[in-house]
Amino acid sequence: METTLRGVGVSHGVAIGEVRHMGTTVLEPPAKQIPTEEAPREQGRARRAVEAVAADLVARGNLAGGEAQAVLEAQAMMAQDPELMADVERRIAVGSTAERAVYDAFASYRALLAGAGEYLAGRVADLDDVRNRIVARLLGVPMPGVPDSEDPYVLIARDLAPADTALLDPALVLGFVTAEGGPTSHSAILARALGVPAVVALPGAVEIAEGTTIAVDGSTGDIFVEPSADKREQLESAAAERRAALAAATGPGATSDGHRIPLLVNIGGPADVPAALDAGAEGVGLFRTEFLFLDDSRNAPSEEKQTKAYRQVLEAFPEGRVVVRVLDAGADKPLDFLTPADEPNPALGVRGLRTLLDHPEILRTQLRALARAAEGLPVYLEVMAPMVADRADARAFADACREAGLRAKFGAMVEIPGAALRARSLLQEVGFLSLGTNDLAQYTFAADRQVGAVSRLQDPWQPALLDLVAISAEAAKAEGKSCGVCGEAASDPLLACVLTGLGVTSLSMGAASLPFVRATLAKHTLAQCERAAAAARACESAEDARAAAQAVLSGE
Repeated sequence: METTLRGVGVSHGVAIGEVRHMGTTVLEPPAKQIPTEEAPREQGRARRAVEAVAADLVARGNLAGGEAQAVLEAQAMMAQDPELMADVERRIAVGSTAERAVYDAFASYRALLAGAGEYLAGRVADLDDVRNRIVARLLGVPMPGVPDSEDPYVLIARDLAPADTALLDPALVLGFVTAEGGPTSHSAILARALGVPAVVALPGAVEIAEGTTIAVDGSTGDIFVEPSADKREQLESAAAERRAALAAATGPGATSDGHRIPLLVNIGGPADVPAALDAGAEGVGLFRTEFLFLDDSRNAPSEEKQTKAYRQVLEAFPEGRVVVRVLDAGADKPLDFLTPADEPNPALGVRGLRTLLDHPEILRTQLRALARAAEGLPVYLEVMAPMVADRADARAFADACREAGLRAKFGAMVEIPGAALRARSLLQEVGFLSLGTNDLAQYTFAADRQVGAVSRLQDPWQPALLDLVAISAEAAKAEGKSCGVCGEAASDPLLACVLTGLGVTSLSMGAASLPFVRATLAKHTLAQCERAAAAARACESAEDARAAAQAVLSGE
């Protein structure tokens, strides 16, 4: 009998297939004692297993590229944490086996993370995956992960580890559903990059029996368990219409009455450029340069290495717009040579521009590399700072850009509510704004973007968040400057129309989302987008805001 469940849709499309569950169970090793003379051998086993797992995570990241590479390299750094390894070796020295020592040391570290504030608590799932992989290797059992299947299926998991999500085969995994996670979790971001329909934060997801046929609507968040023939036909028809609309929509982003909205892409480096070009991107709205720095958490990349990587991206978009974000270190992207190790709440501490202003030599080197990379190219280079809080921050960044001889437009990211509220003040110092809706939602609602339990507050349809977008866009218009969106909100086609109606001047997203957004914008006039935006802001909840905008745009 058909039943309907509702989660959070995070990656567009429809998937219909049989359920397969993620294999995540790792046996708890027995707590047996070993003779003292065996300790060196066990310590060696533990070190080799840790290095092998770290190397595997890095290799998976290299294969996946883009967003996934940085996530997996961060996991590899977790595995190789020297304090964690020292704890493992201490436990072995007093009689634990290698696998038991790893299990117990990770449990202790896990408890510290879980109690260290919501931002770090969001890393617990990644830590658990690292532990499971090391223990499985030591026990000689299969690694946890994606099930073996010759037939396509819908994957269900409590949560998906980045190492698994990054290398999912879209030919086999029709879509996926998780019980945890939120719209800006690693799983959601990687699903959009893969173009796989996905729903997260679905209560009871893991209770759906293996082999059950379900339909996943990644746009609405609806899950239909044992869908009827009529429902399947309805969903398949809607999916076919959507594909036809995607194929028909080409060229620059614009509303049906010709209002231009440049459609840009978010990238992590040169490896992401081919997909961006294939999707018809008009430029880059967010070049996340921290991926260059994550190659070696102990040393900053040289000016030469940075220059080479930046130039590769700039050359790919002749006469296009490329917006580069300077290093955004801290919080969930710690770097040993920059990030304080003892911050009680890194998300609210020294991160982003604050880190760079504390280490001006790192910022100077990066700005010089960008200046060298752009020499002689007809590209429209724009450089922006993350985590700008006020006019003083904006001024400090603009001064640093000028001192480095950078011939580009300087901008500020709006990720802090205070920056949105005083956007016009910021624009006295910089030439453009770019809204990072992921962090802006996190800080507006005090809701960690990695914690599924507060996913309703991470929803970019929250009217208060739309208010902050509107305030920023209105300030930019008043100053005759631009205000783009580069957060995950831009990847939602319906919300893209609302953002356009709020006055946003460009939208940047993962390459896989760009065709959906282009096709949806092309169906509506600017006036319709403005009415949808007003209707959404008049609501009291994210769910009502989405429904109100949908009603306006569908003509109901």
